[in-house]
Amino acid sequence: MPNKKSLPRAEFIKPLNTLRTKVGYGGLNDNILNEAQMMIEYRSVDFQPDTYLTDLLSGIEKARNAPRSEDSDMLIENMLDPAINLKANGGMFGYPIVSKIGAKLIEFLDMIATPDRDAIEIVLAFHTTIRTVMTGHVTGSGGRQGDELVQALEDACQRYFEQYSGGAIKA
Repeated sequence: MPNKKSLPRAEFIKPLNTLRTKVGYGGLNDNILNEAQMMIEYRSVDFQPDTYLTDLLSGIEKARNAPRSEDSDMLIENMLDPAINLKANGGMFGYPIVSKIGAKLIEFLDMIATPDRDAIEIVLAFHTTIRTVMTGHVTGSGGRQGDELVQALEDACQRYFEQYSGGAIKA
């Protein structure tokens, strides 16, 4: 066993944190955080997902009318982007049921390999459900009815995956 006194001492080198030098130190002022929180809690803007629903419907139509040679990933992406926005914005604006439905739609779209006819019909059911929730101003979780809506969509997805346990699902 070598003598401990003969071993060289390790030198620790602390690398320069270039990002920290660019951004600086500290956080946000408490006043700014409080103002932002107040704007979220007492907002005068109501969540109107019409743009996202229109984009989702446009993605559905593109997938429905696309030639077989069309890139499946791009067709799915056209439906996935509005679903992500619906999920992200629903809860912030008092519609956690929309966020929950959007999350389920994202899960479904992430699992399918190609937007076949049945998959498109399921995405259309998600679209119709979100539109119904928004038209009925169903805020919060939607209660028992909200749970039933989400369960019905989950059941439709499950039936799809059972039917297409082969090529229609991403590996």
